[in-house]
Amino acid sequence: MTDSPAIETRELTRRFGSRTAVHSLALSVPQGCIYGFLGPNGAGKTTTIRLLLGLLQPNEGNIFLYGEPFTWQRRDLLRDVGALVETPSIYPHLTGRENLDLTRRILGLPAARVEESLDLTGLCADAGQVVRTYSLGMRQRLGLALAWLGKPRLLILDEPANGLDPAGTRELRALLRQLAREHQVTVFLSSHLLSEIEHIADHIGVINRGQMVFQGEIGNLRRCQPPLVVSVDRPQEAAHLLKAGGWRAVEDSNHSLSVHALSETDAAQVNRALVMGGIQVYELSRQEDTLEDLFLRLVGQGDAGGTT
Repeated sequence: MTDSPAIETRELTRRFGSRTAVHSLALSVPQGCIYGFLGPNGAGKTTTIRLLLGLLQPNEGNIFLYGEPFTWQRRDLLRDVGALVETPSIYPHLTGRENLDLTRRILGLPAARVEESLDLTGLCADAGQVVRTYSLGMRQRLGLALAWLGKPRLLILDEPANGLDPAGTRELRALLRQLAREHQVTVFLSSHLLSEIEHIADHIGVINRGQMVFQGEIGNLRRCQPPLVVSVDRPQEAAHLLKAGGWRAVEDSNHSLSVHALSETDAAQVNRALVMGGIQVYELSRQEDTLEDLFLRLVGQGDAGGTT
């Protein structure tokens, strides 16, 4: 196995007429990670996934899967990829086991793969029921069982938790962790459920208007510090003083300022400058951002236009 990313894109671009849905996208998904692909509705997530699966062809740019260039002529690379895009492709009049066995036969896989997939997804007890009786969560698990049938190295999942209740979402989260840790599967997970990505992903990419606005480990994203909130007796004078010292300071209500301080050392210097300037500092704090706060700051409140 090479050290190449499981997924890499370079200048990936897809247009629909005059509208650019994905623009010069540069993905880099490390092997063995759970990668959360985040963006507002219409940011270009689904278009990107369809490009990665060969369901759409790019206008420009390149896609690499485990270091190999993926083109229309190299669709054989998808043998190592399992996917769940939108609703699972299943036959409601067949049982869960029959659905898996039908796909297994088409792919020419060993019969044992059916039971392995049922066991992994916790569907053994319900495998004999027809799918029309399945709950939404069970259908999603069956979709994952179908995606896992060929034991792929890479799973590409588009909004797999959509419509699941909290219990179903927890089950899905545990299953994806198991696949990544015990089976060394790379999971590429598109979602707008930011709290779920925060609980499961190692790496994230944030897309807006078809362009990447952040990519890296969640810990690196959290280093994008929120503003420092400083309560003082004379906010207008304090803002002028700090601006003269090179800080960005905005006067808020209730005698407070929002100050852009890069580190805790910088925050201490803000406090010192105010005190030395004769300003009384009542409180100095920084509220920790949630992933959602950081996300909204990156995408400008999520106004992403009309891409998909």
